[in-house]
Amino acid sequence: MENRADIQELTLEEVMGDRFGRYSKYIIQERALPDIRDGLKPVQRRILYAMNVEGNTSEKGFRKSAKTVGNVIGNYHPHGDSSVYEAMVRLSQDWKLREELVEMHGNNGSMDGDPPAAMRYTEARLSKIAEELLRDIEKETVDFVLNFDDTDEEPTVLPVRYPNLLVNGATGISAGYATDIPPHNLSEVIDATMHLIDHPNAKVSDLMVYLKGPDFPTGGILQGLSGIKKAYETGKGKVVVRSKTRIEDLRGGKQQIVINEIPYEVNKAVLVRKMDEIRINKRVDGIAEVRDESDRTGLQIVVELKKEANANGILTYLLKNTDLQVSYNFNMVAIDQKRPKQVGISRMLEAYLEHQREIITRRTNFNLRKAESRSHIVVGLIKALSILDQVISAIRNSKDKKNAKDNIIEQFDFTEAQAEAIVSLQLYRLTNTDITALESEADALSKAIASFKKILTSPAEMRRVMKQELAEIKKKYGSPRRTVIENEIEELKVETEVLVAQEEVIVSVTKEGYIKRTSLRSYGASKPEEIGMREGDYPIFIEQMNTLNHLLLFTTKGNIIYRPVHELTELRWKDIGEHLSQNITFETDEMVLKAFALKDFNPSATFTLISEEGFIKQTSAADFVVGRSYRTKSFVAMKLKTDSDAIVNVIYTEDQTGQDVFLVTHRGFGLRYPLAEVPIVGAKAGGVKSINLKDGDYVVNGILFEAEAPKTEVILVTQRGSVKKMNIHDFDSLGRAKRGLLVLRELKNNPHRVAFLLDGEKNQEYIILTEKDNAFDLSSTSYQISDRYSNGSFILDEATDGAPVDVHKKVVYEIKE
Repeated sequence: MENRADIQELTLEEVMGDRFGRYSKYIIQERALPDIRDGLKPVQRRILYAMNVEGNTSEKGFRKSAKTVGNVIGNYHPHGDSSVYEAMVRLSQDWKLREELVEMHGNNGSMDGDPPAAMRYTEARLSKIAEELLRDIEKETVDFVLNFDDTDEEPTVLPVRYPNLLVNGATGISAGYATDIPPHNLSEVIDATMHLIDHPNAKVSDLMVYLKGPDFPTGGILQGLSGIKKAYETGKGKVVVRSKTRIEDLRGGKQQIVINEIPYEVNKAVLVRKMDEIRINKRVDGIAEVRDESDRTGLQIVVELKKEANANGILTYLLKNTDLQVSYNFNMVAIDQKRPKQVGISRMLEAYLEHQREIITRRTNFNLRKAESRSHIVVGLIKALSILDQVISAIRNSKDKKNAKDNIIEQFDFTEAQAEAIVSLQLYRLTNTDITALESEADALSKAIASFKKILTSPAEMRRVMKQELAEIKKKYGSPRRTVIENEIEELKVETEVLVAQEEVIVSVTKEGYIKRTSLRSYGASKPEEIGMREGDYPIFIEQMNTLNHLLLFTTKGNIIYRPVHELTELRWKDIGEHLSQNITFETDEMVLKAFALKDFNPSATFTLISEEGFIKQTSAADFVVGRSYRTKSFVAMKLKTDSDAIVNVIYTEDQTGQDVFLVTHRGFGLRYPLAEVPIVGAKAGGVKSINLKDGDYVVNGILFEAEAPKTEVILVTQRGSVKKMNIHDFDSLGRAKRGLLVLRELKNNPHRVAFLLDGEKNQEYIILTEKDNAFDLSSTSYQISDRYSNGSFILDEATDGAPVDVHKKVVYEIKE
């Protein structure tokens, strides 16, 4: 291909970089961000200017919106009609703008996010306050530039009479910049501006005496004074906006939550739907109905509660989990001297005052020129009237208008402008009364000229004019604050009681890890032994609990599993239950060892954990408050030092004073010492040595008992099937980590070894299972206390029945009345 002069060779990076750079500059400066001086984006400025040019003002009738949109597109803003109409509609929405700039007849949308009617149906005009943004625009107060097709001119900024950027706020997203400026109260903004006129070096804290914080058109409560101060200083800050709510009593002991103001820019219909979904999905128990009762008199959402529901708790839940309360992030970015800048209120108000000084200076210069030119003519007319006959005679003797002008300039020393005014004078103006009118006009003009010159030369006069004009706006348009400001952000804590319907239930846990909760009705309608279980499994825990209680499960591998009772699957008593491994990973040889029902995590209570390989520890119950991921994983309750070690017992004590530990090993050593010798350590600790074990020996079990009690009975079961009851007070306290004393007599042939240590108190019923699947009942009341050196009596024959492999307590539960 030949080299053509009209083709440039450029890399893609250059072209993309250059074109995107230009596009970014355009949307930053000319589309999405407001000007710091008038607080308007280009499309808004063009809409207001177009309406003003067309005379579509507040004292005249409404005009079809489509006509205005057409004007804006045709003359100033060559973009889509929908984007122009949407911007125009927003300027008329009293829930978006603190002071609406456009008045609209017809459907202009709603807080529910409904779209406005099409522009061919709605009618609009400028609002009264919008005219304050455009006042004096004809007096050369602002720069004009050619429009897109060079057929007309448009203003680069409006000569606004009040700080519109703060009053109406702004939101916008451009390339690399976004802005979020909340609306403010007009009176407060003007007070702060007037303070800044008098005290140019005022700090943000001084200005905040007047400008308390945002004032949303939708009202509400704004929390976080420190966030407001930070935003006012830096342009960035975070606050919380919450709805105005109250709790009302209804008949029959019921209550309802009434909401009359919601946060700024929250869609009411979506909010009501979300609140109703919470009711439908029963995330909170106690909501009977959610209704939107808003009408032409105002906004009202009602959350009707069931009888005896916790109104404050439910309100807290709704504030936390719906848009009834939202975070508002200030990000105050505006175009300042053609550049996007993050600004605090000091710079915003300074920029506004600089703009005002320029506007007043240009307006005064314009007025001064007009007044001087008119004054010059009035002086000429007065002079002409005083020598009227000579002037008339000179004009009558002239050939034409030009000749007449030349003649009176020559004869009476008038200027060109004065001569033009004289020859253009109508005859009726020559009546005698007019001289007085002209003299009073001349007098008024000379005073006006003096005042204009004073404004231009005296900074004090300039300040007086600025303050006077601001005061007029405040008097005319000021309104009371709608948003209540509170210093602190209130932390929302939702109590479980609110989320859960309180109910007494039966909770069961089996050795193999099946868990369920059953209603008292289902439990009462079945026999306790009809519990649904797999063959060979048995219950280790059956208790009546409240849905607000906590269930802690300890496994043989030193892990803890937490389940709030209300989260357990509700099943019939005859159903098997849900296996823990459906949500939590288990090791192959891991079993559930113990289950505990807790009302709360009592900080003075401890769990004592005893391991097979000779370790013991105490941990505060409060340390077992598990993290958020409790549904899908277990947590460490005791760190085991080897893979072969296992937990043999876990004991819960609310009062540790006077408690002793008693451990029994497989080879028949028993050791007693005070619990006080076992340090209280964290959940992940491995504990301390509990007993000095011989090689090949291990701890079978350990218990806690009251040292001062007259007797504490335990039962030993040996591997040969012998059962022996003894009083552990017969053992002296030796101290932790000692070897201990023998609890059985050592035989030369086939000696007895301890297989199980059981609680031997009255009326304890156990079932012993053997390796040959035989079951034997064991009752604690069937045995008398033996001495230390006895080997007990046989309950089974090891040779024929098989050695005992498992023993468990018969767990039966009677419903409390």
